[in-house]
Amino acid sequence: MSQSYRDLLVWKKSFHLVIEIYKLTEKFPKEERYGLTSQIRRAAVSIPSNIAEGRYRGSMKEFQHFLRIAFGSGAELETQLEIAKHLQKTNQLDYTQINNTLSEVMKMLNALIKKLSSSSGNE
Repeated sequence: MSQSYRDLLVWKKSFHLVIEIYKLTEKFPKEERYGLTSQIRRAAVSIPSNIAEGRYRGSMKEFQHFLRIAFGSGAELETQLEIAKHLQKTNQLDYTQINNTLSEVMKMLNALIKKLSSSSGNE
Protein backbone atom coordinates (compact mmCIF):
# COMPACT_ATOMS: atom_id res chain seq x y z
CA MET A 1 0.00 0.00 0.00
CA SER A 2 2.71 2.47 -0.93
CA GLN A 3 0.44 4.38 -3.29
CA SER A 4 -0.86 7.64 -1.83
CA TYR A 5 -4.60 8.24 -1.63
CA ARG A 6 -3.96 11.25 -3.88
CA ASP A 7 -2.94 8.83 -6.65
CA LEU A 8 -6.25 6.97 -6.53
CA LEU A 9 -8.62 7.89 -9.34
CA VAL A 10 -11.63 7.40 -7.06
CA TRP A 11 -10.20 9.94 -4.59
CA LYS A 12 -9.53 12.44 -7.39
CA LYS A 13 -13.04 11.99 -8.79
CA SER A 14 -14.67 12.30 -5.35
CA PHE A 15 -12.58 15.40 -4.58
CA HIS A 16 -13.87 16.94 -7.81
CA LEU A 17 -17.40 15.98 -6.75
CA VAL A 18 -16.98 17.98 -3.53
CA ILE A 19 -16.04 21.08 -5.52
CA GLU A 20 -19.11 20.58 -7.76
CA ILE A 21 -21.31 20.16 -4.67
CA TYR A 22 -20.06 23.39 -3.13
CA LYS A 23 -20.76 25.27 -6.36
CA LEU A 24 -24.27 23.82 -6.55
CA THR A 25 -25.17 24.42 -2.92
CA GLU A 26 -24.06 28.07 -3.15
CA LYS A 27 -27.25 28.44 -5.23
CA PHE A 28 -29.47 26.99 -2.48
CA PRO A 29 -31.62 29.41 -0.47
CA LYS A 30 -29.99 30.95 2.60
CA GLU A 31 -32.54 29.34 4.91
CA GLU A 32 -31.08 25.94 3.93
CA ARG A 33 -27.56 26.91 5.02
CA TYR A 34 -27.81 24.92 8.27
CA GLY A 35 -30.17 22.31 6.86
CA LEU A 36 -29.89 20.58 3.54
CA THR A 37 -26.85 22.56 2.34
CA SER A 38 -24.85 21.55 5.39
CA GLN A 39 -25.95 17.89 5.15
CA ILE A 40 -25.13 17.65 1.45
CA ARG A 41 -21.71 19.21 1.91
CA ARG A 42 -20.84 16.97 4.86
CA ALA A 43 -21.83 13.82 2.98
CA ALA A 44 -19.81 14.88 -0.06
CA VAL A 45 -16.71 15.78 1.98
CA SER A 46 -16.97 12.46 3.79
CA ILE A 47 -16.32 10.47 0.61
CA PRO A 48 -12.74 11.55 -0.24
CA SER A 49 -11.98 12.01 3.47
CA ASN A 50 -12.78 8.38 4.26
CA ILE A 51 -10.86 7.16 1.23
CA ALA A 52 -7.81 9.10 2.45
CA GLU A 53 -8.15 8.00 6.07
CA GLY A 54 -8.62 4.37 5.16
CA ARG A 55 -5.64 4.40 2.83
CA TYR A 56 -3.33 5.48 5.63
CA ARG A 57 -4.79 3.29 8.37
CA GLY A 58 -2.23 0.60 7.70
CA SER A 59 -4.19 -2.51 6.82
CA MET A 60 -6.20 -3.63 3.83
CA LYS A 61 -9.09 -4.60 6.12
CA GLU A 62 -9.27 -1.06 7.53
CA PHE A 63 -9.01 0.43 4.05
CA GLN A 64 -11.98 -1.68 2.94
CA HIS A 65 -13.91 -0.56 6.02
CA PHE A 66 -13.35 3.11 5.23
CA LEU A 67 -14.22 2.55 1.56
CA ARG A 68 -17.54 1.14 2.74
CA ILE A 69 -18.08 4.22 4.90
CA ALA A 70 -17.32 6.40 1.85
CA PHE A 71 -19.82 4.34 -0.14
CA GLY A 72 -22.43 4.88 2.58
CA SER A 73 -21.77 8.62 2.46
CA GLY A 74 -22.34 8.47 -1.29
CA ALA A 75 -25.72 6.84 -0.69
CA GLU A 76 -26.58 9.60 1.81
CA LEU A 77 -25.58 12.19 -0.77
CA GLU A 78 -27.73 10.53 -3.45
CA THR A 79 -30.73 10.71 -1.11
CA GLN A 80 -30.11 14.32 -0.11
CA LEU A 81 -29.77 15.38 -3.75
CA GLU A 82 -33.01 13.57 -4.56
CA ILE A 83 -34.72 15.54 -1.80
CA ALA A 84 -33.31 18.80 -3.18
CA LYS A 85 -34.62 17.93 -6.64
CA HIS A 86 -38.13 17.74 -5.20
CA LEU A 87 -38.11 20.97 -3.20
CA GLN A 88 -39.64 24.02 -4.79
CA LYS A 89 -36.69 26.33 -4.11
CA THR A 90 -34.04 23.93 -5.43
CA ASN A 91 -35.78 21.79 -8.05
CA GLN A 92 -34.93 24.16 -10.92
CA LEU A 93 -31.16 23.65 -10.49
CA ASP A 94 -29.22 21.43 -12.89
CA TYR A 95 -28.15 18.23 -11.12
CA THR A 96 -27.04 16.37 -14.27
CA GLN A 97 -23.26 16.69 -13.91
CA ILE A 98 -23.28 16.03 -10.18
CA ASN A 99 -25.47 12.95 -10.63
CA ASN A 100 -23.10 11.65 -13.31
CA THR A 101 -20.01 12.27 -11.19
CA LEU A 102 -21.58 10.73 -8.10
CA SER A 103 -22.66 7.69 -10.10
CA GLU A 104 -19.08 7.25 -11.36
CA VAL A 105 -17.68 7.57 -7.84
CA MET A 106 -20.15 5.01 -6.49
CA LYS A 107 -19.29 2.54 -9.25
CA MET A 108 -15.58 3.05 -8.65
CA LEU A 109 -15.95 2.57 -4.90
CA ASN A 110 -18.04 -0.54 -5.39
CA ALA A 111 -15.52 -2.01 -7.83
CA LEU A 112 -12.59 -1.25 -5.52
CA ILE A 113 -14.35 -2.72 -2.50
CA LYS A 114 -15.15 -5.89 -4.47
CA LYS A 115 -11.62 -6.12 -5.83
CA LEU A 116 -10.04 -5.76 -2.40
CA SER A 117 -12.54 -8.17 -0.85
CA SER A 118 -11.90 -10.85 -3.44
CA SER A 119 -8.13 -10.46 -3.27
CA SER A 120 -8.14 -10.73 0.53
CA GLY A 121 -10.86 -13.37 0.72
CA ASN A 122 -13.20 -11.10 2.73
CA GLU A 123 -16.64 -10.85 1.19
